[in-house]
Amino acid sequence: MGHHESTSKHSLEDHEFPQVYQDFKKHCSSDRVNTDLAVTVSIRERHRDAQVTTISAHDCDLLGFADAGHLDTRLSTQGDNFLARRTYTPPTTRLEEGQGRLGEKVSFGYYQARYDGYDFFFYEARWRDEFFGSGTKNYYILSPKSSVDEHGHSGWVDSLILAASKWTSELHDEVYVFDSGEWDKNKHLWKAVQNSSWDDVIMDPATKDTLISDIQNFFDSRAVYEEYAVPWKRGIILHGTPGCGKTISIKALMNALDKRSPPVASLYVKTFTTRCPGEEYSIREIFQKARVMAPCMLVFEDLDSLVKDKIRSYFLNEVDGLEDNNGILMVGSTNHLDRLDPGISKRPSRFDCKYHFKIPAYEERILYCEYWKKKLEKNSKIDFDPAISDVVAKLTEGFSFAYMKELFVQTLLTIVGGREQELDEAATAEAAKVVAGSTKLVVGQGKVETSDANGEASAAQEEPTSSTKTDGAKKQAEPEPAMAQVEIPENLMSNSLMRILHKQCVALWKDMDNSSDSEAGRKSGPSNGEDDADDESSKQCAECG
Repeated sequence: MGHHESTSKHSLEDHEFPQVYQDFKKHCSSDRVNTDLAVTVSIRERHRDAQVTTISAHDCDLLGFADAGHLDTRLSTQGDNFLARRTYTPPTTRLEEGQGRLGEKVSFGYYQARYDGYDFFFYEARWRDEFFGSGTKNYYILSPKSSVDEHGHSGWVDSLILAASKWTSELHDEVYVFDSGEWDKNKHLWKAVQNSSWDDVIMDPATKDTLISDIQNFFDSRAVYEEYAVPWKRGIILHGTPGCGKTISIKALMNALDKRSPPVASLYVKTFTTRCPGEEYSIREIFQKARVMAPCMLVFEDLDSLVKDKIRSYFLNEVDGLEDNNGILMVGSTNHLDRLDPGISKRPSRFDCKYHFKIPAYEERILYCEYWKKKLEKNSKIDFDPAISDVVAKLTEGFSFAYMKELFVQTLLTIVGGREQELDEAATAEAAKVVAGSTKLVVGQGKVETSDANGEASAAQEEPTSSTKTDGAKKQAEPEPAMAQVEIPENLMSNSLMRILHKQCVALWKDMDNSSDSEAGRKSGPSNGEDDADDESSKQCAECG
């Protein structure tokens, strides 16, 4: 049981559906006001002995239910009285073998089906709403009028709708993603999350353990919340410098919750923006879905960009839960905690627990190097000497995890591509530029002026003039931060991996120095940094201590 196929055989008991298609085509070829009404009226006129039960595919995905093996269906292609578009789905990545697969997107179809011993027919109709700009898809199930009760319902049809709707409401190796004003079940994000683990998250061990236990304990503590008459809801903010682990921590959280028994759903919000009817509608839809899916984790990434001034009050009303928000754990991330409205970041019972993701300290950089050492230990071509971790951790002072990842990735690409000599030449050329940049000819004197270690100009055998005295009296510009100078142990000087890592460190530091975004600085990572005004512990939470 449970397949979905097409047939052109003349085995259908009812041959009135061609006229229904003609009515649908006529309607779609002229001005439309209410397509659902037009289709329903047409079906009733063509199937006078049948009861028509209409259900939205958004709530009850009959064909998805069939594809999952719970319903047998056949699409009739008799006489071209259907409307479908051939579709192509390429391989997930170009690295996959195969040509992809062909499919079909039906806009109007007539199906023969069988469920729980009942044979029946149903229509599928899909159209675009001209006002909202969104698509609508309905199913119209036909049942004998003899099976209808006094309320106009058929028992076996209701049984089918109930089973299919329950299946539709559940996640099947998917994550709910809200984008462009609607929820979508996303299998690609689910697959990406499965590859995320807390083993891949390098951060202060105590902070990591506290974050994990906070999340897990929340979902384990419903009875405790109820015992003390406290609403079973929480809000957590992950904030700090870009590239320091917020996003990968969220993915690890999603994966861990998916592994619980029963699984805890994760709902991911991309944007509130929608063409129509507006961001307030989006916020309402988001929290309505979260209440239905509870217990669940509701993720707002880049919270400061999502919640704009004009919708802040509406958002906070939903957060405060004028309706029941029990079982909802909200997790928001931001690179700019100071940009969040105090009503969000400081008000108790909203987002009252905060984790600060800082630039990794020496100990965390050691852990990150050891993480890569473990990943590469099975590769006999790479000599990852145990002492390398300490040297690299010292060289990368001020690096975010994003830059440290780039360091190892670029190093491995250099090894794979055999570009070490090319890197040597580039480093030599860069050194020449540095020397040239600090050397100039003193005009009219025929002498060479260089910069000493303190950045002060000195001309060989040149007495100070009034001009140089005036210049010297000027306030010197603050010196540029310099990359950490680390003495590489003699036993590592000939280690190819160490040499390339060192050169790539210099190249990445130069890249950070040349950042055009003053806020990014040299230490924050590839995007805007955050003013490190909050110098408290990595975790601030009145409840958790």
